[in-house]
Amino acid sequence: MAHGGLFVHLKKPRSAQRLELNYYPRGNKYYENYHSGSEMDHLGFRVKNVDKTYAHLIKKGAKKALVPFSDDGQRLAYVRDPDGIWIEIYGPDTAAERK
Repeated sequence: MAHGGLFVHLKKPRSAQRLELNYYPRGNKYYENYHSGSEMDHLGFRVKNVDKTYAHLIKKGAKKALVPFSDDGQRLAYVRDPDGIWIEIYGPDTAAERK
């Protein structure tokens, strides 16, 4: 990760699904001391067009968390579900997708 975090993908053979485990070392902007309830950070979904999907989710009632942004060749955004859980949407970062 460009900001210094680490990740590993866990994937079952013959499955398109994967679980990404993230680690943020002390001093990283996303680091926090563990406390009960911080086990679940967010769920992520790959989409074809992040900006359009974000706008659609907000229109349908999702709450804004982080507006679409670009990072290391990816386009990302975050919304919150009705329970407050962050939902990540991500995909390739191309200028065409932002139209």
